[in-house]
Amino acid sequence: MARIVGIDLGTTNSVVAVMEGGEPVVIPSSEGARLIPSVVAINPKTGERLVGQVARRQAVTNPENTIFSIKRFMGRKFADAEVQRAIKLVPYKVSAAPNGDVRVHMGGKEYSPPEVSAMILAKMKQDAEAYLGETVTQAVITVPAYFNDSQRQATKDAGRIAGLEVLRIINEPTASSLAYGLDRKKDETIAVYDLGGGTFDVSILAVGDGVFEVRSTNGDTFLGGDDFDIRIVDWIADEFKRENGIDLRSDRQALQRLREAAEKAKIELSTVMQSEINLPFVTADASGPKHLTLTLSRSKLEQLTDDLIKKSIGPMQSALSDAKLKSSDIHEVVMVGGMTRMPAVQEIVRKTFEKEPHKGVNPDEVVAIGAAIQAGVLGGEVKDVLLLDVTPLTLSIETLGGVATPLIERNTTIPAKKSQVFSTAADMQTSVEIHVVQGERPMAGDNKSLGKFILDGIPPAPRGIPQVEVTFDINADGILNVSASDKATNRSQHITIHASSGLEKSEIERMKKEGEKYAAEDKLRRENIEARNAADSATYVAERAIKDLGDKADANMKSQIEEKVKAIREALNNKDADTASLQRMTSELNQIMQQLGAAAYGAAGQPGGAGMGGNPGGDGGTPPDDNVVDGEFKEK
Repeated sequence: MARIVGIDLGTTNSVVAVMEGGEPVVIPSSEGARLIPSVVAINPKTGERLVGQVARRQAVTNPENTIFSIKRFMGRKFADAEVQRAIKLVPYKVSAAPNGDVRVHMGGKEYSPPEVSAMILAKMKQDAEAYLGETVTQAVITVPAYFNDSQRQATKDAGRIAGLEVLRIINEPTASSLAYGLDRKKDETIAVYDLGGGTFDVSILAVGDGVFEVRSTNGDTFLGGDDFDIRIVDWIADEFKRENGIDLRSDRQALQRLREAAEKAKIELSTVMQSEINLPFVTADASGPKHLTLTLSRSKLEQLTDDLIKKSIGPMQSALSDAKLKSSDIHEVVMVGGMTRMPAVQEIVRKTFEKEPHKGVNPDEVVAIGAAIQAGVLGGEVKDVLLLDVTPLTLSIETLGGVATPLIERNTTIPAKKSQVFSTAADMQTSVEIHVVQGERPMAGDNKSLGKFILDGIPPAPRGIPQVEVTFDINADGILNVSASDKATNRSQHITIHASSGLEKSEIERMKKEGEKYAAEDKLRRENIEARNAADSATYVAERAIKDLGDKADANMKSQIEEKVKAIREALNNKDADTASLQRMTSELNQIMQQLGAAAYGAAGQPGGAGMGGNPGGDGGTPPDDNVVDGEFKEK
C-alpha cells in the first residue's frame, strides 16, 4: 500500500513526516534540514524556480520575486482588511484577480496563493519520495483550527495542484494533541496553545485511551511571528532614520535585510537578554555608505510586542468558556509553534492557565508528527485512535432582514448534518436565494460569505406557505455542502462550498498540468484593472496637488485638470470603460500635471514639481501595491 505523508504547511516553515515502524518520523529535506522554509522564488535572469532554503537565501538580492508568508493570503479576498494589512509587510507585488481573489506576482507572472503553496507541497512531495524510495500521492495536511471554509478549500486545492490527494484536512492543535497523547492511557483535559509564524489557535481537548475529542477552539488567523518581526523592523528603521535621516523601509533590499535581522534577533532573545544587530553597508547617501549597529534587549522586545502577546488572552478565555471549564480543570498546556519559545509568551500562558506549560514536544515539528499519525490512522498503520474534531465558526444562512440564522453552531463535533425548514418572504415568490455565511456576528453582512445559490420552481403561494428545507452537511475536513429542497415539488438544488475565494476544478487541472498560462482575455482583463488603478491614482495625486498649491496653481491649468479628473471619474464608474481610453486619459492628465508643476515652481524637477508630475502607474502601467478590486465578480 502506498505511504501517506503528514504535512504541516506553515506560514514560515513547513514539515513533512511519515509513520516508520509504527513511529512518526520527520523527513529531512534534500538540503538535510528538518524544517523547509515556506518560501518560493524565481530567478529573474534564468527563470529558474527556487523553493525552500535556496529561495530564502537569495531573498535579500531578489525581494520582489521572492514569495513568503503566502499562507496569510490563502482563501482570502483582495479587499479583505487582513490582506490589505499583509500587503504592507511584503516586498513582492500583490493584486486582485478578476473575481476578487488574491494574486501575487513573481518572475513577471501572477500566481494564486494555492498555486504558490502547491510549489512548497511539491518540494516536500519530492523530498518524501527520495527518502522513502517510492511515489507519494496521498497526504494529510494541517491547517489552523480557526481557518474558515474558504481557507480549508484553498489548502485542498494546493494539494491537488501539487499532485497530492488530500485525504484529510486536520486542525493544527488537534494534530499536536495526537503527537502529545498517542501513548497516554489516562484521561486528561489539555489545552493546545499554537502560536506560529502567521496564525494563532488555542484548543481544549479531552484526551485518553486513544480518543481525542476537541471540546472547543478559538484563535486569530492573523496573529503570529510575522507580526512580531514587523514590530522589530519598524523599531530598527525608526532608530536608523532618527540617526541618519534615511527611511530604510523605502528600499526593498534594505527592508528584506531588516526582516532577516529582526527574525534572528527575536529568536536569540528567547535565550539571551540582548541581541546585537549589525548590518554593514545597509544603504548609502552622498556622504558614503551607512552601517547599522543596534542593541535590542529582551525587555525592549517585550515592550514592542506587548499588545500582540495580550491578543492571545481573549481566545484562551473564550476557549475555556466554550468548553465550560476553568483553568484548574486543565491538566496540561501543550505549546506549539516557534513563537512559544518567547519567555513573555510562556509567561502569559502560565498566568492564564495557572500552570507551567508542557515543553515535552518540539514546537516546530509536533504538528507534522500529528499529521503523520492521522495519516497512519487512515492507512491502517495506527489502530484504536478516534479523532473527534469541531467546526471553529458558526455556519448560518441569511434570512429576512439580513439576519444570520445559525444551522451549525461553532464547536459542533464534525462530521455534522443539520436541517431546518424556512419559507418565502413575499407573496407569490417562486424562487429563493440561499446565502451561506460563516462567523459569529448576528447580521449576515458582517460575516464571511461562503456562497450563494438559487432554488427556483417553487409554486406561487402566499408568503409563509411554501416550505423550503435547507440542509448543512459538514465533512471531517470541515468543508461544507449545502442543499435546499421545496417540500411540495421535491425540487432541490445544492452547492459544495468551494467558497467565494476558491479555484474551479478546471483551474486546478490547468495549473497542475501546464502551470500558469493565461489566455488573451485574462491578459486584457488584467490590463484593464491596472489601467483603472493607474487612473484612480492619477486623479488622487492631481486633486491633492491642486489642494496643496492653492493660489499658486495656474487657473487655466487648474480648470483643465478638474475637467480631466471628472472625465476619468466618470470612466471609472463605467464598468465597460476600455483600457485604451483609460490609459489615454491618464496620460493626458499626467502631462498637464507636469506642466502645472513647471509653471508653479519653474521646473518639474524642483521640490513639488516632480511629485506632481510623477506618473502614478504610467500610461496604464502597473502601480506599485495598489488596491486592485474587481467590482464585477458575481457568485454562482
